Amino acid sequence: MSLLRRLTGRGPGGRPRAIPGWDSLDLPWRDAELAVVDLELTGLDLKRDEIVSYGGVVVRGGRVVASTVVYGLVRPRIPVSAESIAIHALRPADLEDAPGLDVCVEALADLLTGRVLVAHAAWVERAFIGRAFAECGLRLDGPVVDTAALARELGLAPRGAETEPSLEGLASGIGLPLHTTHHAAGDALTTAGLFLALASRLDRTEPQTVRSLTNVSHRQSLGAQRRPFPF
Repeated sequence: MSLLRRLTGRGPGGRPRAIPGWDSLDLPWRDAELAVVDLELTGLDLKRDEIVSYGGVVVRGGRVVASTVVYGLVRPRIPVSAESIAIHALRPADLEDAPGLDVCVEALADLLTGRVLVAHAAWVERAFIGRAFAECGLRLDGPVVDTAALARELGLAPRGAETEPSLEGLASGIGLPLHTTHHAAGDALTTAGLFLALASRLDRTEPQTVRSLTNVSHRQSLGAQRRPFPF
């Protein structure tokens, strides 16, 4: 039986079943398992737009586990905006034979169960994954770490700015390799490398746990300050 079939349905009190990661909260971050995720989308309207591709990789023991990379396309139910196509180059013809959203949800649920979600400008992934999970009777739960927020904490990106710092700019600025840009798996790998570099720098001041990184992410996140989350 698939993970999605095992988890789909309502939990106690009729609430959607959760995909949790709370057991990691008080671990040093190197002792926790983290799932780094990137999404490409039809657009950035949190209530209307949809996922067109997803990528992810596990960080375990302070290392990126390359063998865990997942990637997939998703057939959206609404048109992809021209602006989005210009960024990720996924045309309607590229997506017409792709699986539906349920396959994406199953892959992400498998990746995220028991792990900490890490993403760049994580309010985007949190919102879109939350909506997708809700359609399948699941609930995204557990700590979320935002690499854009960690960069602000370290002074590598301006605090109080109205836009998120570029993933590519941050990574190249500290000498990290860039994987295929605006490709969900490539950006997930770049984000994973950026996360390791930023968390290690924060460790120099004080040893970091998942809880402390989550707190920094909430405090420094543009999404936490400006956008309420329905999930």
